[in-house]
Order: sequence, then C-alpha cells, then structure tokens
Amino acid sequence: MSVIPSRRSVLRGAAVAAAAVPLAGGIATGSAVASSPSAHHPGKGSHGHHAGPDLGRNVLVFDPSMGDAAIQAKLDAVFAIQESNQFGNERYALAFLPGTYNVDINVGFYTHVLGLGTSPSDVVINGHVTVDAQWFDGNGTQNFWRAAENLTIVPPDGLNRWAVAQAGPMRRVHVKGNLTLWPSPPGNQWSSGGFLVDSVVDGYVESGSQQQWISRNDTFGSWTGSNWNMVFVGVQGAPAQSFPTPPYTTVDRTPVVREKPFLTVDRHGDYQVFVPALHRNSTGTTWAHGHAAGHSIELSRFFVAKPGDSATEINRALASGRHLLFTPGIYDLTAPIRVTRPGTVVLGLGYTTLRSARSNTLIDVADVDGVTIAGVLVEAASKHTPVLVRVGDGHSRRRHTGDPTVLFDVFARIGGAVAGGAGTSLQIDSNDVICDHLWLWRADHGLDGTVGWSVNPADTGILINGDHVITYGLFVEHYQKYEVLWNGESGRTYFFQNENPYDVPTQTAWVHGSTKGYAAYKVGDHVRDHLAWGLGSYCFFNLNADIYTDRTYEVPDRPGVVFTDLMTVCLNGAGGGGMLHAINNAGNPVQNGFAVYNMKRYSNGVATV
Repeated sequence: MSVIPSRRSVLRGAAVAAAAVPLAGGIATGSAVASSPSAHHPGKGSHGHHAGPDLGRNVLVFDPSMGDAAIQAKLDAVFAIQESNQFGNERYALAFLPGTYNVDINVGFYTHVLGLGTSPSDVVINGHVTVDAQWFDGNGTQNFWRAAENLTIVPPDGLNRWAVAQAGPMRRVHVKGNLTLWPSPPGNQWSSGGFLVDSVVDGYVESGSQQQWISRNDTFGSWTGSNWNMVFVGVQGAPAQSFPTPPYTTVDRTPVVREKPFLTVDRHGDYQVFVPALHRNSTGTTWAHGHAAGHSIELSRFFVAKPGDSATEINRALASGRHLLFTPGIYDLTAPIRVTRPGTVVLGLGYTTLRSARSNTLIDVADVDGVTIAGVLVEAASKHTPVLVRVGDGHSRRRHTGDPTVLFDVFARIGGAVAGGAGTSLQIDSNDVICDHLWLWRADHGLDGTVGWSVNPADTGILINGDHVITYGLFVEHYQKYEVLWNGESGRTYFFQNENPYDVPTQTAWVHGSTKGYAAYKVGDHVRDHLAWGLGSYCFFNLNADIYTDRTYEVPDRPGVVFTDLMTVCLNGAGGGGMLHAINNAGNPVQNGFAVYNMKRYSNGVATV
C-alpha cells in the first residue's frame, strides 16, 4: 500500500456526532441485560446457573441459550446507534458468557466486546468481530474508542477486519484465520494507529494503510505491510528489524509488564476479576501454555459504580478496602477519586468516561505498590483542569520494582465532546510505573463550540517525573506545549505516535523564547539515562499560517540517552510550514509539502541515518 497523502484533518472534515437514538427492540431491558435473572439461564456451553450482578443497563450479557438470532438482533441494534456516534453519550459493554456463538459483531464507538471466560478459548465467535469505516466513506482514521478482548474469533471466510485508529485495542484474542487492519472498499481506505497485545493470529496480519501500529507479546503466522512506523515488542512471528526499509522496529523481548485485568465468570456463575501476574523478558502470550498466572478477586470485593455515583461515595468504598468497577456511562465528578491502598484495581467497562466538572483531578493514585487503572476515558469539562490523572505526589525515592502500578487503556480527551481546558492530562511522579497503551488527545475536531486554539487549550499530554517509568504504546496528539515532558531517569518508551497541534493561528502564538514551536517529545536537560524505540511525529498546520517547529524531539546529548528508529512527516500538501529538525539540531527538515524523514539512531549528538 502506498503512503497516503495526508493524516487526519484533511481526511476528516467536520465531524458531527450522531444524534442519540433510543435503544431499539428493548435492547436495554429483558434477558440480554446483566441485571436480569433470565440473562444467566444455563445452556449449552454456559457456565451460568443463577442471576449475575447488577452491572447496569448498558452491560449486555449474552448466553448461548438465548439463540444466535436473538443475540444478533441485539448486537445489530447497538451498532446502529454506535456506528457513527463519535461524540455521543452512549456507552456499551457486550459481554459473552463461555460458549460458542454464530454471530457477527460490528464494533462501533464506545463499544467494548469481552469474553467472560478464563481463557480466550472459552468464548468462541464463529463469525467476525469487525471494525470498518463505511460510515465515513472508508476512512478509518476516526475509528476511535472501541475494544475487543478475551475471545476466539473464527471468521468463516478466513479474514477478520480490525480497521481502528487510536484507542481501539485488541487484547487477549485468538484469531483462527487472518487479520487485516484497514477498511474495506469502496472508499478512501485510510487507517491510523492501533494496539494488539497478548493475542494470537494463526495466519497473517496485514497492516495495509495503517500508518503506525504497535504489537506486544503476540504470536503471528506472519506480518505483511508497512507505512511509517510499525513496532513489535516480544512478538513471536514478527518481521526482522529493518527500519526504515521497511520501517519495522523489532524488540525481541518485553522487559517487564503485566496484562490488563479482566472480568470472568466461573462454572457456578460467580463473577471475579482476574489480575495477571507480572512477567519479565517475555515473548508471546500469557496463555500459550494454559491459564495465565495471576490471581482472582471476587466481584463482591468491588464497589460497582454506576453513572450518578459521586466521588464521595466511591472514595468511601475505596477507603473501606473495596476495589472499583465502573459500569458504562459518563460520570461527572466534582472531586478526585483517591486510590490509596496498595493493590487496588480500578477497572472500567464500556469506555467509562470521567469528566472533571470543577477543575478537579479525576484520579489521584498514592505512591503505593501494585495499583491498576484500566479502561477509562478522562475528560476536561471545565475551563482549566491543572491535572486530570496523577500517580504519586512529588518525586520519591521509593521503588516499586516487584509490584509496579500499571495503567492500561487510559485515554484523555480535551475538547471534542465538551469544551474544556487542561494543563497536564497525565502526571506520573511515582517510580516504576508501567503505561500499557495511552492515547492523550487534545481534540482537533468535534462538536461545534468544543475545538479551537483558545476553546480547548491544553499544555502537556504526559509529564513524567518518576524514575524507571515504561510506556508501551504512547499516543499523544495536538497539545500546545511539550506534548511529552520526561524528567525522570531511566525512562523507556516502546512506540510513540504524535501529531503537532493543527490549529496554530500564528507563529508568534507558538514560540518559547527564540524557539519556534515545542518539541513533541522532550527529555529533561538533566536526564542521563533514557531509551526510546519506534517514534513517529507528524505535522499538518491547517490555518495556512506558515507555521514551523524548530525540532520534533529534544534530548540532552549524553551517551545514555538513545533514540532508535525515529521519523517525522509533513502533511501540509502544497502549503507552507513544517518541522525544521528531527531531533535537536540533527535531521533534515520536512516542510512546504509532503515529506518523510527517517533516522535510525540518535545519541550524544551523533545521528545515524
């Protein structure tokens, strides 16, 4: 697939969210709802023997005994609402009890598809689990906020399609066939961004028009395709290191990680959350040789939150020793959720969305061991929120090597759905934190009145002050100052995807001192040890204002600071503007039209092209 001529704004146009549509066919009531006793009648392949917990009206729990036709009708009804509902308020989790289903699942916005078994083989979908882009003329660059996990997919034609952009992870999935990552014809067939982890694809994975992608701890039959930035960490069957021709960055082993916790149902119909164990220097999946290592927590030990619950109620439960499960919906919070107990699990279903209503931090994690924050979208809903999510409180010497805090699928949004502003979306002060898939987004498009240089201002996507922090899959876009500011020592990044702000009105609005613009990824001047692999940054200045940034990556010139496989792209078409250097004062400009620049390595002032 040839490199496409532009990234997102030139493709998107003015996106408008679909109007809210009432749930058709009683989909939010009756036997498909987790809170209904009839949702859990035992049937062939089912482990359910009694009614499950009340997970709210937007968690739909399916049992094989319901019948494939009835299940398909409900899946189709959800997709009809969510297919193009980019900035709507509806949120859904489609949960499948263990068994076999002959259905096709189209996955729209804010839709979370999950199997409830202990292994991906416990829930088998004889059909497709599809993300496509025909709602947007085949342009998949806006296919955000959707997920699938803990399933086996058996596509009858041998091919499953997962044409996502940012915030569209696939986790712990077995595809018994091939997997393609770009939209179907007709249409423009663009796609951009994705995260595939702890999964097996028996056949090939075809990247097609995907501009950048990260795969971690997967097993593939083979991989085909590339455009700008394809990263593989601990992947069996990954292509060999070859950046930039083709642009494959391959790291043989994942140094340290644990996988995202997930909801399960045992043979008695009791719900638990399984928390996988930490693993080091790993390749392939956690479940290749049987059940993954880890421990289960009974759901009775969780506070099951629903929209309308206050931070006061949630914090009272957390302080009493409970874990926290968010059911799908939007939570307007006027105070932070405070996580102070080691080992606490905070797990969101169905793209749980937390909004800062009074300029308050939304999640505040103490400097303790082993916290999990997973599956949440945090959003600024007031004029200025200094920090949306914070881990730790000031720089500490305390280490968490044996039991680190991990953030999984944590997404931030400034503008797009509601007008708001922020200083920093995510601040990490604790040491040894692992970030496994972040998308921090200052919106470049959205509903009327929610996007503009002074409408949704935001300084920095992620500020890292802690030492020994690792990120796998770091997506940060459109912030107005340093998008990544990394002050901690011994930081590690595996894959970085970035876009400069599109809407810079004038060059004088985007300078600091005598420097034009801001680096997308800034490593603090005092840092002595920092490694990063597979980095991509793009510019598209859409106001025809002839905007430049002096450098894309900015690092101290020291032997222990090494960037491997970095690239820059200018998407300005025939317009002016661009990036003048790739890193510090090294690297050719990309400017005044379409251009790509690749660098194999940079360290201590020496660039290798």
